Amino acid sequence: MFMPPLLLLRGRPKPQLLINRLFFTTIATYVTDRSSIVSHYFNLLHTSPNPSHLRHLHARLLRLLLYDNVVLSSKLVLTYSHHNMLYPHALSLFFHMPHRNIFSWNIIIGEFSRSNFPEKALELFLLMWRESQVRPDDFSLPLVLRACAGSGCLSLGITFHGLCVKTGFEVSLFVGSALVFMYVTLGYVFHARLVFDEMPKRDAILWTAMLSGYAQHGEPGLGLQLFREMLNFEIKLDGVVMVSLLLMCGQLGWLKHGKSVHCWCLRNCLEMELSLGNAIVDMYVKCAILTYARRMFNKMRRRDVFSWSSLILGYGLGGNVDIALELFDRMEKAGVMPNDVTFLGVLTACAHGGLVERARSYFRMIQDCGLVAGLKHYATMVDCLGKAGLLEEAEKLIEEMPIEPDAGVLGAILSGCRVHNNLEVGGRIAKKLIKLAPEKASYYVLLSNIYAEAGRYEEAEKIRDFMKEIDVSKLPGQSLIESMG
Repeated sequence: MFMPPLLLLRGRPKPQLLINRLFFTTIATYVTDRSSIVSHYFNLLHTSPNPSHLRHLHARLLRLLLYDNVVLSSKLVLTYSHHNMLYPHALSLFFHMPHRNIFSWNIIIGEFSRSNFPEKALELFLLMWRESQVRPDDFSLPLVLRACAGSGCLSLGITFHGLCVKTGFEVSLFVGSALVFMYVTLGYVFHARLVFDEMPKRDAILWTAMLSGYAQHGEPGLGLQLFREMLNFEIKLDGVVMVSLLLMCGQLGWLKHGKSVHCWCLRNCLEMELSLGNAIVDMYVKCAILTYARRMFNKMRRRDVFSWSSLILGYGLGGNVDIALELFDRMEKAGVMPNDVTFLGVLTACAHGGLVERARSYFRMIQDCGLVAGLKHYATMVDCLGKAGLLEEAEKLIEEMPIEPDAGVLGAILSGCRVHNNLEVGGRIAKKLIKLAPEKASYYVLLSNIYAEAGRYEEAEKIRDFMKEIDVSKLPGQSLIESMG
């Protein structure tokens, strides 16, 4: 049947309409395919098992022209860093990226900040600020503040704090928590508290950061006051809060409160992670309840050098020589490398037990383990030699110290001089001590006692008269003990 051409055209799609449909269908398919390809390679990068596999993926991205995708190239930088190839591989790749956005900059700055290269992280942030159009967000600034904390430079931290205020990000919870962390790390807890008080909103992370700051810097009174405020605001408590509380209870010697925190952890079924287990052991050690500390230590599934060192030091200070040295031997057999606290514990045990030869051996081991003996190690070694009557050797050790001896080191040998009635060495050391701390009455009294016990009563009386002239008097001793009841 014949149909007019117009009717035929009405029954079919117009040519232009066919072209449009074909074009948009092709584009939609391309976009969908490209999106799925990007997602596929992103997952491959995320699960890349080793550097060799990663290099093959890198080459494939270049061949498929996917390297210009900022998400994939940024993920590539991050993955190189996770395979311990931050410098120079990840950094070089970053600078060769065709496009960089704030996500890319945050990755490279964050990786250097977390990898103990704070100066490089700060350098990259300044490069972004000066030579690109990319501006920081509330994820960038915490990374920079962390780098400031790592660099140990307060002036830099204050400068970047000013930038946070200038950009209006100081009210961000991420930035506020980072500022508190920075000031706490640098030892400026008062500044951290000012930031904390000025925050319009506070989450559990911010509260915990401030509480940890008080615990770490020996401010248990302020820390417990802050904890009461946390309870009033119904902030959820977790293991990190408990670690801080246990640290403060140990500092104050509050056994009853420390046991309450321990019980709270058990009642609330908190998993005894390494840090929490270490905090419980440390609290019982500082409260001198070594039985409980050992019981907790034995229950820990994992132990690190801090677990061992805390217990060894506790037994060493308590005069439990055999247990302290046996624990040290067990720690070595377990393949745990000792730290400075470990050696302080075994040296203290040797001083209590009069084990001079073993003390000499442990003192030499400090250097063998790549550590540097501090003032406390020298004071304990001198104390061990002094108690054994080896006062000339102790004095020689002090003279050969690479650092200036403090009152603790000199006081250790002076005690030995009194025990062994060595007036010659005692007189020399006492004069050094009095010159070092002329306001400390105990040194005058000790020297006076050494003279009196040697029968030189006139010199002893002169020292007592001199104390009256300069108005120095010995304060009565005080003790703080909390019983287990």
